[in-house]
Amino acid sequence: MEIFRIIFLCFLGAMSIITFLLYAIDKVKSRKGQFRIPEVVLLLCSILGGALGGYLAMIIKHHKTTEWYFMLTNILGLALHVLLVYLMFR
Repeated sequence: MEIFRIIFLCFLGAMSIITFLLYAIDKVKSRKGQFRIPEVVLLLCSILGGALGGYLAMIIKHHKTTEWYFMLTNILGLALHVLLVYLMFR
């Protein structure tokens, strides 16, 4: 069971880094007028473990902050991930 906890935490960390990078890349592409990363990809990455990275990218990079559904998805996703970690370690 301990190895599952470690793997899950590593997964959340990796997904958060990947999601942060995707948001940051999308911000650069939007400024340059280039082909963007689809919103559904950003939202799915946030839901599937990268909510912390997505939320931090929104705050640090000021990206997608006017889109209420991005804020809602990242906050609810983060709450879900925290709840899962809590349940795993209690």
